[in-house]
Amino acid sequence: MEIMNKIDVSIKTDLVKKYLPKAVSYSEYYETVGQHAQNGTTTGELHSEALVNYTKLNNSRMKRLAKTVRVPEEIQKKFIDFIGKQTWLVITESWCGDAAQSMPAMNILAELTPNIDLKVILRDENPELMDAFLTNGTRGIPKLIVLDGEKDEVIGEWGPRPSIATQMAFDYKAVHGKLTPEFKQDLQVWYNNDKSQNIIEDLAGLLD
Repeated sequence: MEIMNKIDVSIKTDLVKKYLPKAVSYSEYYETVGQHAQNGTTTGELHSEALVNYTKLNNSRMKRLAKTVRVPEEIQKKFIDFIGKQTWLVITESWCGDAAQSMPAMNILAELTPNIDLKVILRDENPELMDAFLTNGTRGIPKLIVLDGEKDEVIGEWGPRPSIATQMAFDYKAVHGKLTPEFKQDLQVWYNNDKSQNIIEDLAGLLD
């Protein structure tokens, strides 16, 4: 979880509070993705055929993961026993493959406790918020922002990829200079083999 200085905390907290009323529940977002997939449309500023197809694919991924993700018992207990108060605000779009792989696990974990409120907001409709939570200067999504309800401030952020996938991307770019379609295919294979376990471990760390 990224560490922020006091000035960043104040600015980011004010922005999250400003935009949080526009956010929707995960179930509402899930339904929206399904509607776009059925209608042959997508969220976001661009509506290319590729992004429409990604939305359809992601809808299938999210449905599958909602049924197949398994949380280890020790992590289940950690969430069930959590006595703090957090809001998890996720910035995303329906066409984002990393989001489709990560968000079902976010929802499953948040549902283990009444003390985590998972909310979703779209990136392209809210550029001011997105630009406060860049990853290496880019608008990488999904971006999960953690708002502590007791401290009333942003205490960290996660994303756009699980820690192992982030290292994979870093290593690949170091050799090839950019992420190629071949890498992205390999990344999806990794996601399928990992079965959401890396993101579950990462997200459990948000409670520490």
